[in-house]
Amino acid sequence: MSPRQTIARLALVAAAGLVLASCQSKPKNAPAPSGKSAALLTMEQVAIAAHKCWIASKDPAFKPYQMANELNSFTGTPRFLLVPVKQYGGKPLLVVQAQGNSRRVDVYGPLMAEPLGARIGSDIARWQAGNPACGAAA
Repeated sequence: MSPRQTIARLALVAAAGLVLASCQSKPKNAPAPSGKSAALLTMEQVAIAAHKCWIASKDPAFKPYQMANELNSFTGTPRFLLVPVKQYGGKPLLVVQAQGNSRRVDVYGPLMAEPLGARIGSDIARWQAGNPACGAAA
């Protein structure tokens, strides 16, 4: 595992811990913690679910891919990418991102034109809505 992969995985684990800690004792209507945009909060929950359901579960449909986590974007566009498993720095096949104070998640890339695209779209929509469940395999 390269140092970049290790850092990306540690960042994902840290984000997971923050998300889990933030939902321990707050009421559902609590405002977003200061300093985090709606886009970042949404992308944290989507990225955690995607990693759990697609990568960590060793889902065969996602075996050829790995996540490149870029949630700590200084441009206000937190995102994660799916790239070929043997080419971490390669061209992204899927981009999942949100911007600014919007909870809207944009998903695009060549994988969306593949049969797997429909599943990706439904998974992202479910996770964006706050349901972290993994869907049925395609």
